Amino acid sequence: MEYEITSHRHAVAVLESQPEYTKLWKEVQQALTGISDEDIIQLHEEKYSNQKSISTALNTLIKERMENLNWKAESPIFSSDELNFSLDKRGTKRKSGVWRLDFAKASISVEVSFNHGEAIAWNLIKPVIASEVNHVKKAINTKVGVIICATQAMKESCGFDGAVGQYEKVLQYMTPLRNMLTVPIVIIGLNAPKTFDVEVIETDKGKRGIIRRL
Repeated sequence: MEYEITSHRHAVAVLESQPEYTKLWKEVQQALTGISDEDIIQLHEEKYSNQKSISTALNTLIKERMENLNWKAESPIFSSDELNFSLDKRGTKRKSGVWRLDFAKASISVEVSFNHGEAIAWNLIKPVIASEVNHVKKAINTKVGVIICATQAMKESCGFDGAVGQYEKVLQYMTPLRNMLTVPIVIIGLNAPKTFDVEVIETDKGKRGIIRRL
């Protein structure tokens, strides 16, 4: 898989020049470049063919590859159970996703953002929260953040909903939020596949994404 990169506060220079980060940065890149078009096609058709876009298949593949490299998924930012868990209507304790990072390892945190555009600011702020000193004990101390999202080209060709916040829109947030984003952050925009696209069709059960080989 190919992608675009934008560096906030010299994040890429930091990742490539400091030994404590270099191996971790290479692992993130390895996880992404190791995903082929055929991997996406196979998983989408086998498990998620009833879905409109390839986002679930892509999320699953990224998670598999990151976990294979020993990155911790759904890593809590704080140590507090009060923040990391909530009670449902039956009083059962459930994990809360609010104060969690998609992946973390050592001092790097990673967010995979294929969700609504309104979540862009929150996804950018989470690495900052995980990096700065505050009044709640941390479970992880982030030094560099990585945000992974779809480019406009992938969004248009792969069935993503129009409300999804794409790479280009994330970049628009960087200037107004610059003073708030105190931690170096790499924004990665995943390019559209070269060998297929997705045709969205209407079915009795809703919209469905059909893979079309190019």
